[in-house]
Amino acid sequence: MLGIQQLLEKEADLEVVNTICHPARLEEEIIKHTPDVIVMDIRMKNDNGIEWTKKITETYPTCKVVILSGYDYDEYIHAAYEAGAYAFVTKENSAFELANAIRQSHLGIKSFPADRLSNYHPLLTKVELKILQFISEDRTNAEISELLNISKRTVEHHVSSILRKLDVDSRVGAVVKAMKLGILE
Repeated sequence: MLGIQQLLEKEADLEVVNTICHPARLEEEIIKHTPDVIVMDIRMKNDNGIEWTKKITETYPTCKVVILSGYDYDEYIHAAYEAGAYAFVTKENSAFELANAIRQSHLGIKSFPADRLSNYHPLLTKVELKILQFISEDRTNAEISELLNISKRTVEHHVSSILRKLDVDSRVGAVVKAMKLGILE
């Protein structure tokens, strides 16, 4: 990571606040420095970068994560996307590409290898598919709750999960994207 730090420090518009080799210190460093973007190695000695990414994006939603990987596997790209990362960069990519992924992530723009995600859509559970169908029928959370005999809070949780999995910001966006992906007709 020190080599990457030195490369990134050469970028005038980026500030490296710290480099951490042991993720156990990560949370205290996030609190101390409140970074906009974290570059996370997907594989560490005793830790999993994907699990840390999930934890970071759930606990510190304003902090964006760029996954750095020595492996260019579809499974890793999909897992990083699912975990809430904003970008996936391989170690073979240039420092310029990493710096650009950091800049894009800072702006809230996700950057993943487009050809690797084009046929990928996160699997929605059966319940999420039913709820998405009801959303497309313009049903409210209260109506969906009654129809499925589950609490309104559970419906809200499922709706949030659908929005996250489809990478959209609204119920309308979810329906439109689901139609484009062929999930809904």
